[in-house]
Amino acid sequence: MRLLAIDTATEALSAALLIDGSLLCRYEVIGRGHAERLLPLVDELLIEAGVALGSLDAIAFGRGPGAFTGVRIAVSAAQGLAFGADLPVVGISDLAALARLALDAGRASGLLSTAGAALVCLDARMGEVYSALGLELANGGIDLVGEALLAPSAVTLGDLADQVPLVAAGHGYSAYPVLAEQFAGRCVGFFPGLLPRAEEIAQLAALDVAAGRVVSAELAEPIYLRNDVATRSGRAP
Repeated sequence: MRLLAIDTATEALSAALLIDGSLLCRYEVIGRGHAERLLPLVDELLIEAGVALGSLDAIAFGRGPGAFTGVRIAVSAAQGLAFGADLPVVGISDLAALARLALDAGRASGLLSTAGAALVCLDARMGEVYSALGLELANGGIDLVGEALLAPSAVTLGDLADQVPLVAAGHGYSAYPVLAEQFAGRCVGFFPGLLPRAEEIAQLAALDVAAGRVVSAELAEPIYLRNDVATRSGRAP
């Protein structure tokens, strides 16, 4: 399996090449300038790996939710690259990628020893968060539940059983301390500094590509959750 993954949904910029099970990654927190930096970053990876874009099986991208402009940059870049190389694409939720990263961080820190769940929250500004519950699957995938734009006080665990170990991640926890307060007694660990990365997008996308869950470039779509970027979602606080 050979695929390229890109992500620009947050202040982080990242790209990753998955080549026959090996990952080559770039990750930078740059705040602005994603559009100008992304394609040179992709070129750097391809040159370092010694592969041509057209030799890949697919292109994966973080499809949101996240910053409106950032999500559009990733979708547009994936479409352009895929059209030029005649490749299919696959969009991966940035919240699913963050959940995968959080679960790996929890395991690396010794906080998780079995399959668990991750409650991920990204700061959506305007007093809201992009939130979802990521359940770890046996194949390394993520079953994403309840992806939504919510007031921090409205974030819940839904029907998650008490015995499932839970980690929390995303800068929503830094922006809105009430989140950490709400789940302090339930989470085994908090990782507020984590942001979605292309590395996890590549890992999740590989499962979709292997299963044939890809689309043509023109069908690549962003997921914003907030349709009107100038106003709040209208959900009750």
